[in-house]
Amino acid sequence: MLVMGTKLPAPLNRGASSDNLPMAQGKRVSLDIGAEALQSIKDLGAAAKQARLQAGEGQAAAAAKLGVHVQTIGRIEAGEPGVAVGHVMGMLALYGIAVQPHAAAAAAGSATEQEQTPVRAD
Repeated sequence: MLVMGTKLPAPLNRGASSDNLPMAQGKRVSLDIGAEALQSIKDLGAAAKQARLQAGEGQAAAAAKLGVHVQTIGRIEAGEPGVAVGHVMGMLALYGIAVQPHAAAAAAGSATEQEQTPVRAD
């Protein structure tokens, strides 16, 4: 319980974790993200980049369409886990990539690796 006038502890250093591991672009990212989830984020970024290139567009054009800074597009494509999920999903949708959550595929009884991979919604 917080009592009025109680001094709160100083915020943690957001530039590094307690294990001195650097964090991406100074963004706060949970260190509890598993390797499989991190790989999925990288896969989504790679799929977004491939789709953008296939559309013949540069990062600046994608950023303008999505309404974000061009650096955000680079961070999405690099698979950085600190990028807002709305930006990632927006970029995927921009280029017609549908993503099916792993849990939804498993609930449907057909969680094959192909269904877990981002696919173009042509």
